Amino acid sequence: MSSAPVTEIDLPGFIADPYPTLARMRATAPVTYVPQLGATLFTRRDDVFREEKRIDLFSSHQPKGLVEKIMGANLMRKDAEAHMAERRALFPALSPRTVRDHLSDQFSGIVAHHLDRLKAKGKADLVKDYALPVSADALRIMTGLTNMTATQMDAASQDMINGCANYSGNPDIAARAHAASAAVDAHIDARLPDLRARPNLSVISVLDQAGLSREQITGNIKVIIGGGQNEPRDAIAGTLWALLTHPDQRLLVETGRATHTDAFNEYVRLVTPIGMVPRRVAKPGHACGIAFEQDETIFFLFSSACRDEAYFNTPDRYDLTRDTGPAIPFGAGPHFCAGAAASRCLVADHAVPAALRSLPNLRLDGEAIFQGWAFRGLTQLPVAWDN
Repeated sequence: MSSAPVTEIDLPGFIADPYPTLARMRATAPVTYVPQLGATLFTRRDDVFREEKRIDLFSSHQPKGLVEKIMGANLMRKDAEAHMAERRALFPALSPRTVRDHLSDQFSGIVAHHLDRLKAKGKADLVKDYALPVSADALRIMTGLTNMTATQMDAASQDMINGCANYSGNPDIAARAHAASAAVDAHIDARLPDLRARPNLSVISVLDQAGLSREQITGNIKVIIGGGQNEPRDAIAGTLWALLTHPDQRLLVETGRATHTDAFNEYVRLVTPIGMVPRRVAKPGHACGIAFEQDETIFFLFSSACRDEAYFNTPDRYDLTRDTGPAIPFGAGPHFCAGAAASRCLVADHAVPAALRSLPNLRLDGEAIFQGWAFRGLTQLPVAWDN
């Protein structure tokens, strides 16, 4: 255990709304050990930004960690050249050029399909009925797992993500996570022969063409499913929620004083969908005046860093006029999210503006509910519109 001061938390309350607790940590104990999580948390932006890069001390390699136990070894749990080799292999599938030239038009078609399906209904839950299937269909194309349905993709992602955040050791959550992982393996195995016969720019195909092993492919696909379904789904629903509940900010977009990209950037700063990454202490050492022991666990809290008062005035406010440049919702070091360009394109270029154009007088029609701390997003967003 580190020498950091101890902070006790109410775990159910932290899951419901972590931000007041994180604000107190930033103010009084920015690096603190939390017994309920079994880890030392880094909560200030500069500490997270600096220390995430110290892979010699804070290693991504966590063979006993939940992510690797559930998903298998993957590039997000490797450092230095082992990480970069797999990241280079992945790059052709998710590069900004691939997003622009290959994926963007497909994203547009996916969004149009789901909006056409919704238009006549007059009301929906934008999480379940729109953000979820749009994100899942985009991920099916990106990964190459077109043999999975959108429902199967979302369920696999959520079950694995829940398992990766299961620090309380709930056996039912663990069992569902391992079952979802095995199901994804089976779908990958079923797709590989066809993708070898007809290679394309999907993640499975480019990793296979690069010579990665079956275990490397499955591990990386599963970690991509975890973040690649969770983050865009939550950002689509969340950015729409933010604009619907902040009419003054929506007006800035409608009058051209801000863009949908600004709306996306400010939302993922305010409610960072993937709010935490774990690291293993690789050797005894010091950071931020705290002594760390080998093999203990630390968490970098992106969600807290993105609300750091040192960089963001009134950080709990959704404000499209602020500079979001210092925010690090996609990470800050060598593990910067490989799918950031795809997510921004799907959400800001297609899913959010198309919904606002296609659903006249779109408005809330019930309670919007958020949940989670390591992964946070809306669990429901009931809306109505004129038809």
